[in-house]
Amino acid sequence: MAAEPRGGPAGWWRRRSLRVRLTAAAAAVLALGLALSAYVFVDVLRRALVSTIDEGIHQRAREVVALADAHRLDGPIATTDTTVVQVVGPDGRILAATAGTDRLVPLLKAADRAEVVVAGKARYLDGRPYGIPGVLRVTVLSADDGITVIAARSVAEVQASTKAAAHVLLIGTPLLLVLLAGASWLVIGRTLRPIDALRRGAAEITGTARSRRLPVPEAHDEVHSLAMTLNDMLDRLEAAGQRQRALVSDAAHELRSPLASMRLQLEVALSHPEGEDWRETADGVLEDTLRLSRLAEDLLALARLDEGRPSRREPVDLGELVTRTADRYGIAADVPAAALTVTGDAMDLGRVLTNLIDNAVRHRSEKVSVALAQDGSYAEITVTDDGPGIPAADRERVFDRFTRLDSARSRDDGGAGLGLSIVRTTVHAHHGTVRLADASPGLTAVVRLPLA
Repeated sequence: MAAEPRGGPAGWWRRRSLRVRLTAAAAAVLALGLALSAYVFVDVLRRALVSTIDEGIHQRAREVVALADAHRLDGPIATTDTTVVQVVGPDGRILAATAGTDRLVPLLKAADRAEVVVAGKARYLDGRPYGIPGVLRVTVLSADDGITVIAARSVAEVQASTKAAAHVLLIGTPLLLVLLAGASWLVIGRTLRPIDALRRGAAEITGTARSRRLPVPEAHDEVHSLAMTLNDMLDRLEAAGQRQRALVSDAAHELRSPLASMRLQLEVALSHPEGEDWRETADGVLEDTLRLSRLAEDLLALARLDEGRPSRREPVDLGELVTRTADRYGIAADVPAAALTVTGDAMDLGRVLTNLIDNAVRHRSEKVSVALAQDGSYAEITVTDDGPGIPAADRERVFDRFTRLDSARSRDDGGAGLGLSIVRTTVHAHHGTVRLADASPGLTAVVRLPLA
């Protein structure tokens, strides 16, 4: 029974489609970026406008300082903008001011004026106590004879401009976010369309389908690479399925012959029990039974070896293994004095030697030789016979399962054609190689295994 999906926001999020999650994530990032951009824009705009005001009042104050130093302040200070100017004497009295400006109370006290002069930067000032609505930006410059010049201007225009920009961004940013989210939805949908095509193609492939492949997009991107990889995987699976079907078919064919022979012998014996040699019948049935037993053992060995690695990983002394196996056939093995050790399964490697020597003994004319030698970082086992050999065109084909040459098929003691296949599969599982070579006359089987 399938597990219930977890609840909560995390579970809800995981149940959404990839398109929804990608669009939501992109929209969230866009929203954060747009909000940050809007904040930075408004702040930069405010700073730029304030800087413009500071430059204006500073320039105006310098002009008035020049007039004060030239003793040309003989009346109200003329102005062409909204800048407020006060000229304060060393005793704190206002000596001159712009029209409409308070001529009794300076905008800044003496201590504040001195602080602004030292800092050299303008500051904010609430203008309401001085009859000026809103906030002012004020600066102070020193003139000769202890005179100070105060220049100020309202920042109402700055506040109005930043407020208008904020309103525009407040309306425009969500609209832009919706537009970008919609574009992301469409782009992500088009990007995921090849993946959806792969999903539909995979859904159409059934266990009985032959040579079905997934659609490959035209764009050479990651999805194209994924489709190619999946199709390569399907090729390997199809090849494995074909090998499996061929194995079942060949195994059934090999099983049918001894079973039919056993059935025929038993039916004949039961039909004419009085004249039947039951010992001969038993010998025939036993021979077919042994043949079935060998076939079953070979099939089990192949099934295990198809996993691609030895069942055990342990040090194996090849000299001892070769000598012991050759002794069973009465063959003197040429083995070096130094021990040659490989890592693997001693039983599987013993089966390799047994199969090779069996084939050599079966096809020899007079003799079989077995040798072990070291070739660099590899151990090399050779099994040579002086029989008819195998044509060069067939030396690779005989390693296929259930493959027997015509001469082997005609022999009563021939196997099922699995011996050499087991040899190659076992040697490959031990990271080695096996090949057949011409011995002139005869055939040499060469097995190379990496030394431990």
